[in-house]
Formats: sequence, C-alpha cells, structure tokens
Amino acid sequence: MVIGLTACASTSAVTVASTAAATTKAAADTTAAADTTTAAAKLTGNLVIYCPHPLEFIEPLVSEFESVSGIKVEVIAAGTGELLKRVESEQANPLGDIFWGGSLSTMTPEMALFENYQSVNEEFVQEGMKNVEGPLTRFTDIPSVLMVNTDLIGDIEIKGYEDLLNPALKGKIAMCDPSKSSSSYEHLINMLYAMGNGDPEAGWAYVEKFCENLDGKLLSGSSAVYKGVADGEYVVGLTFEEGGATYVADGAPVKLVYMEEGVISKPDGVYIIKNAKNMDNAKAFINFVTSKEAQTIIVEQLNRRSVRTDVAAPNYLIPKEDINIIYDDPALVVASKDAWIEKFTDIFTSF
Repeated sequence: MVIGLTACASTSAVTVASTAAATTKAAADTTAAADTTTAAAKLTGNLVIYCPHPLEFIEPLVSEFESVSGIKVEVIAAGTGELLKRVESEQANPLGDIFWGGSLSTMTPEMALFENYQSVNEEFVQEGMKNVEGPLTRFTDIPSVLMVNTDLIGDIEIKGYEDLLNPALKGKIAMCDPSKSSSSYEHLINMLYAMGNGDPEAGWAYVEKFCENLDGKLLSGSSAVYKGVADGEYVVGLTFEEGGATYVADGAPVKLVYMEEGVISKPDGVYIIKNAKNMDNAKAFINFVTSKEAQTIIVEQLNRRSVRTDVAAPNYLIPKEDINIIYDDPALVVASKDAWIEKFTDIFTSF
C-alpha cells in the first residue's frame, strides 16, 4: 500500500510506502461465502483511493483488501473538500478510482462525479442504509456525539447541548470549524434541529449562545477535537462517535454522551469515480468494504457501527435503539450548507 498525504493548507505532499502484512486466513475467507471478495481475488493491477479518513482507519482495511485480492492500492489522503476538487478537475482524465468518505451532506450535491454501482452485498444491508441513489454505497453508521474528559469534568453534568452553555465550560469546549470539517458541520446541523425542536431556523438562538461559550476557540481539524479532549486540553468536544469510541476502547479517561435533545446518525459513503481507469478493481473494493469480513474489522478494530444486519455494534457502544435519534431534511441541508456555514462564521466572529 502506498499512502500519499496531502496537507489541507498547502499543495505539498509526502509519500509513505508500506507493505501489507500477509494473513494466513485470507484464502479461506475468500471462499467462505457469496458476500465476500471472491471476485476480487481473481483480479490484478492497481487501485487509487481518495480518502479523508485517518490513516489508522484506512490501513487495516486496505491491507486486508490487498491481501485477499492481489490488487496494489495507492491511497491519497487529504480533506474531503480538497479531494472533491481533485475529482472535479480530473473529470477528463480521472486519476482516482474510489472516493472513500465524506459526510452525506457534503457528498450528495456531487453525485454526478461518481458511477452508479450496487454492491453484491445489498441484501445484507440494513433498511434505510441501502443504495437507492446509484453512486452511494453506505459502509458505516456514524452518530454525532459529545466526548467528555472524565478526569476534568468534576461535578459538571453534561447530558446534551444545553449543558454546553454552562459558564464553567467557557473556553473548554473543543469544536472544529464547520467549513473545514464534515464532523463539525454535521454537529451544526444536529444542534440546529435538536435545539430548534425540528425547525433549524429556531435553532440559531442556541448557536449564538454556544458560540459565545466557545470563547473564540475553533479548531482547524477534526482530529484536534478528540485528541484535545483525550489529552486534557478541553473538557468536552463535539465529534463523530468513532473519534471518541477509539479512546473509550483504549481505556482513556473519556466517555461518550449522546445528546438528550436528539442525535442525528448518518452513514459514511464510498463511491466509484466516474470513468475510473481501474473500474473492475473499484467494484471489487466496494464489494469488499461491504462484506461481512470487512464490516467485522470495522466494528472490532475500528470502533464503528456496521451497516449490515448480521454484524452487531461494539459492546462498549450503547444500542442505537437507546439513543434519541432525530432526523434532518436532507434536501434542505444540502441547499442550505453554504448559507449555514456563513451564518455560523458570522456569529462566531461577532464575539
């Protein structure tokens, strides 16, 4: 596997090469069931993946795919926005094959950049997570959460968004700039709907109070949120479940809070870039990441919830049915993104 790291704030790139470890069970796994990657095992050649995920998330799955398929993978890692600009600029001559990641709110307006393809595993995918759009294969289910440092919280009670207005938390809340982070933008959507009781316009009154309690602090990257909370720099952070769940699984002094006012949980997607040069290999990758084998890795090693009906969530995460799940209006969210980010920025900079 070759990983290209592209800095979001510059045009420089650093390339790191690593060799995937062989697994003794690979041959057995590829013949185990119809929903695995038997087709991928017959393929050769290369695959180029554009991916905003952390490298620690990418590596186990890509290494396993290389092992069972024989396909050599190059990963270009950068922010969602930067990678989308690449795909758009390369339409006449695509240099990537797979786009892996990005929130639905960010990716939905860009569907024309991707091929229609439905994985061989659709029958195993949960209702509500199936690919009905054409290009969008859902591969994980990700709630927005609050991550709390249990060593720092003391007697402060945090059950939801309203508790983040506590004056004792002023300047101690980690949130990323929603114009730079999909997890932060999803939290903005979540708080607008949760604190507006389903009416996002009514939620802006809360956002104003929340921005005041940020005390001028807004982080530049998603990882800075959960790392800042885990390292004791902040008491609480707004993040995706996965970011905090990794620290919970590792025994760090943190806990996850699912906002009592309501939690929006959205899937993460994987897409084939239109007119990809390595089309068969791209389809094989889609089939792989939705297979039971890969989805089990996602749950057991990467602390995410599977989209499959036959792969349970990690036992240290609360069942989804125990979370107060709420929903947004996808069409309104997509249409409002630029305006909402601009309004948030105006509010934040006014303090």
